[in-house]
Amino acid sequence: MNASEAMDPNPRTLRPTDTIQCAADYIMKNRYRNLPVVDENFCYLGMFGVNCLLKQVIPKAVFLHQGLENVGFIHESFKDLYHRFSEVKDQPISICMNNEIKPVAPDTPLTETMMQLFNTRSSIPVVEPGSCKLMGMISYWEIGDKIFKAGGINND
Repeated sequence: MNASEAMDPNPRTLRPTDTIQCAADYIMKNRYRNLPVVDENFCYLGMFGVNCLLKQVIPKAVFLHQGLENVGFIHESFKDLYHRFSEVKDQPISICMNNEIKPVAPDTPLTETMMQLFNTRSSIPVVEPGSCKLMGMISYWEIGDKIFKAGGINND
């Protein structure tokens, strides 16, 4: 078995110019952890996800080079967090896209793919060898669904 047998060949994608608000709406509505970002040629560029959203609402002082080590004294309301989100919601997702999640090739062995899924704790893009074209995505859900179906359990 390999990556192509476990992937969703029609993943929802984002463009780097999509706004943080647009991406956040989709992620929250569908309970995704992250989505692949592609250009106009469907070339994989990176991932956008909930970590970016959290980073936008957490006080900036926490992320400074020698920032706060203890943040227990900071007490904020959801309204405070929304205010911080509203300051960036119209920005393109490219401002905090994750480029560190490496894709796998369609013929990558399934066990190797699952180890990458486990180690990155993120969905894995499947990219055409020799190009950057996104062919699909592998998430915990695709793997789990296939495992259960192999055992005769239908989770639909």
